[in-house]
Amino acid sequence: MTESLLQVEPHAGGLTRIALGVEYKGARYRGWQRQQAGVPSVQEALERALSQVAAAPVSVVCAGRTDAGVHGSGQVVHFDTAAVRPLKAWVMGANANLPPDISVTWAQPMPEDFHARFSAVARRYRYVIYTDPVRPAHLAEEVTWNHRPLAIEPMREAAAQLVGSHDFTSFRAVQCQAKSPIKTVHHLRVIEHGRFIVLDVRANAFLHHMVRNFAGVLMTIGAGERPPQWAGEVLAARDRRAGGVTAHPYGLYLVRVEYPPQFVLPERYLGPHFLSTLDD
Repeated sequence: MTESLLQVEPHAGGLTRIALGVEYKGARYRGWQRQQAGVPSVQEALERALSQVAAAPVSVVCAGRTDAGVHGSGQVVHFDTAAVRPLKAWVMGANANLPPDISVTWAQPMPEDFHARFSAVARRYRYVIYTDPVRPAHLAEEVTWNHRPLAIEPMREAAAQLVGSHDFTSFRAVQCQAKSPIKTVHHLRVIEHGRFIVLDVRANAFLHHMVRNFAGVLMTIGAGERPPQWAGEVLAARDRRAGGVTAHPYGLYLVRVEYPPQFVLPERYLGPHFLSTLDD
């Protein structure tokens, strides 16, 4: 692992801000965020491992808090530390202390004004559907199984109606705490890859359950239960009750977080691993 080329000035108080890339399988965790004692979370496991490397308590801030069962292949976090370690130590040392379903992929020192969440300008998710009459034994908690054939073209026609700046109230969870339901979806692609159907969506920000609700509507349309224009009708209704069921969490991956170019963060291939051959 090479050292960072980004020039970083010393921070006040002798602390260094470190950014990390993190990937994880979310199936056995109650989500990203630290929970009450005894409830497993990705954040708690990562902080415990980093604290071992730093020989001091470490608290991390993430780019996007994922729900229970949701995965990350491009999560970004930051933390401040007085510990002086080579970048390789933050990666390899953390991984030596992490469970096998969480991995740190890179580390980089950052300027004090970098914030994993608030500096982000876009996020990208992939929702992976496996279509087959028989449920898969492999990847069982890493894809959403759909036993019905899904028609791709109606799903693409429907997805196009959700691109742009809109009020996405119909696609937000009731408990969503976002101040505004208006978000900008830069793209929503429906990609066929063998038996996989991948929904690839990039936006400036996301509402709670927004991608899973996209998936629920698009799968309903792909199964022929609703026409493609239903997606636009759901959007226009601005009512969550119009949007049908929320799709399962297992197929959802946070695959990339984007930042202004001055932060020069490392960029890996888009995940998940078994779909890494898909084009950007």
